[in-house]
Amino acid sequence: MRKILLEQGPAGYAKAVRAHQGLLLTDTTWRDAHQSLLATRMRTQDLLKCAEYSNVAFHNAFSMEMWGGATFDVSMRFLHECPWERLEALREAVPDVPFQMLLRGANAVGYTNLPDNLVYKFCEQAVQSGIDIFRVFDALNYVDNLKLGVDAVLAAGGFVEGTISYTGDVADPKKTKYNLDYYVDLAQQLVDMGSHSLAIKDMAGLLTPKAATMLVSAIREAHPDVPIHVHTHDTAGSGVASMIAAAQAGADIVDGAIDAMSGMTSQPSLGALVANTRHTEMETGIDLDDIHPLNNYWEKVREMYAPFESGQLSGSSDVVTTEIPGGQYTNMLFQAKQLGLGDRWPEIKQKYAEAVSSNIR
Repeated sequence: MRKILLEQGPAGYAKAVRAHQGLLLTDTTWRDAHQSLLATRMRTQDLLKCAEYSNVAFHNAFSMEMWGGATFDVSMRFLHECPWERLEALREAVPDVPFQMLLRGANAVGYTNLPDNLVYKFCEQAVQSGIDIFRVFDALNYVDNLKLGVDAVLAAGGFVEGTISYTGDVADPKKTKYNLDYYVDLAQQLVDMGSHSLAIKDMAGLLTPKAATMLVSAIREAHPDVPIHVHTHDTAGSGVASMIAAAQAGADIVDGAIDAMSGMTSQPSLGALVANTRHTEMETGIDLDDIHPLNNYWEKVREMYAPFESGQLSGSSDVVTTEIPGGQYTNMLFQAKQLGLGDRWPEIKQKYAEAVSSNIR
């Protein structure tokens, strides 16, 4: 897949994705999975040990999400590693699969707005060091922040995935603030900016199968030639069903994580997505037998990071009412326990829901 991207450029890759028969996958194990489950503490050496094998196993994948988000900050602050060296070492080991990062618009990989020229230079260097696809998002869908990120990636020659942060429930007629019209309008603005694809970023795992069908269908009707990529967290336990519903409604790509690093606040199981689309028109092109050795590897690696587990043992369907994003859910649970408030976790979640409810109805 990366050969197509390098030879035909971002616009050509977008066309190839739309023409592709079957469902394409993005593996998030190297970024959002461990960010959501293990406080982003995964060391470069543990990624490198499975890198060459991953290059083969995922040669038919749309991308591997492996950088950006909190990984840049945590690499320096806690792991005492250079995030640029991580990117370049993994790029050398994985030459055939597109690399994807999460870019926070005008914040880049920081937590506040950065000077425009810094964001431009950052994207330029990211492309040179090995990033192919930039998922550009703003948690509040603030268009000005999104536009700066999109413009910076375009200037650097990267593939822009203009991103819609999803909240509420488009299938619930009582929730009128963030309805289908809102999301379709935002999608249009992202396309007008020059995005090569559109992503639906469901940060909390709120996207039910019905809502996924409605939202993807509406955006697909409005943009028949633009690839649609759907991301969710499996906190509520419905991630695989929602991703299959999104694919049936017209999504080209969905996100998953290797089985041992999936579920709960991470992404849905990649193996389950591969298995449940076999012998259908949505076949992924990824061999289930190739996933098993990776899963065995990640089962052992995850054991080493047990101190960074939040203690969560299962999904939590109440996320559909609390609407707590995946990584934030596990971080808050861990912090509550550190403060001696673990027994008040249900109350903490309820207070969170009360604090945001006025903005999502």
